[in-house]
Amino acid sequence: MTRELVVLGTSAQTPTRARNHVAFVLRWDSTAFLVDCGEGTQRQMLLAGVTANQIDHVCLTHFHGDHCLGLPGFLGRVSLDRVKHPVELHFPATGQPYVERLRHAAVFDDRGHVIERPIAADGPIASTAEWTLSAMRLDHSVDTYGYRLEEAPGRTFLPERLEAAGIRGPMVAELERDGSVEVDRRRVTLDEVSVPRRGQVVAFILDTRVCDAAVALAADADLVVCESTFVADETHLATDYFHLTARQAATIAREAGARRLVLAHYSQRHPDEEVFLAEAAEVHDDVVAARDLDVIPVPPREAPPAQ
Repeated sequence: MTRELVVLGTSAQTPTRARNHVAFVLRWDSTAFLVDCGEGTQRQMLLAGVTANQIDHVCLTHFHGDHCLGLPGFLGRVSLDRVKHPVELHFPATGQPYVERLRHAAVFDDRGHVIERPIAADGPIASTAEWTLSAMRLDHSVDTYGYRLEEAPGRTFLPERLEAAGIRGPMVAELERDGSVEVDRRRVTLDEVSVPRRGQVVAFILDTRVCDAAVALAADADLVVCESTFVADETHLATDYFHLTARQAATIAREAGARRLVLAHYSQRHPDEEVFLAEAAEVHDDVVAARDLDVIPVPPREAPPAQ
C-alpha cells in the first residue's frame, strides 16, 4: 500500500529556475490523482517517474494559467500512450469553456477516454467502496474548489485479542468479511477483537483567502497541501490577491486539527522555501515546505487507543 504525495511543481503565477508551475500527484493505493496541471507538468512527471497511465483522476482547482496550462500536454500524452482506462477530469463548472479550449488546443490523435466531471456545488464528486472525493468552494478571485480525499472508516484488529480467541490465518479474513467467525463452537464477533479505525484524509487547498471552507477541507486531515504564496509582512498582498501567507496556512491547519501541513505555491519574491517553513513552524508542529520533485509520505496511521 503506497500513500504519498509527489510534488511536481510549487511556483505561483510564473515558473522559476527552480520551481515549475503547481501540480501534485497523490498516490493512494492503486489510484492516482493529479491535482492541478500547470505548464510543464508533463516534463515534471517524466522527472518524477510518474506516467500518464498511472493517473485516474485529474482535479483542477481553477482556471488561472499556473494551474491548468499543462492540461493539453498531459491529455496529449494520455492519447500518445494509449491509456486504456477512463481518466476523470474534475473542474469548476463555470470553467467549461476553458476545458473545451484546453482539450483541443492543438492537433493530435485524440484517443484518450476523458470523462468530464464539472463541479457546481460543494459535496462528494467521486467515490468507491474505499474512499470518497469531495470538493468545496474556496475564496479566490475566480471560481475555485479545494479537494478532500477521505478513506472509508474501518476496523483495526488487536493481535492479543485475536490470539486469545484462537483466530489466525484465513480466519481473520473471514471475520473481516462476515463480521463473525466460529471458533471451537463459539461465535466471535468483529467487535470483540477489533476497534473502530478512522479513515485517512488528504486535502488540497490551493488559491484562496482565509475562509471557513479551507478549515472544513483540512478538518482532522492526515496531510494538507496548502498554498502559502506570501509571508506575514505581505498579508496585505495576500488579501488583495486572494491568497494566503505561510502563517495563515499554518493557522488553518492548526485550527482544523490537521497532522502534516505541506506548503507550496510560493511567490517568486522568495527563492528560499525556508522563509515559509520558519513562519509556519511557529504555528504548527509538522510542516514541510515542499520543493519540486519531493516525495512526501502520508503520515502512517495513529496507533489505536489502549484497550
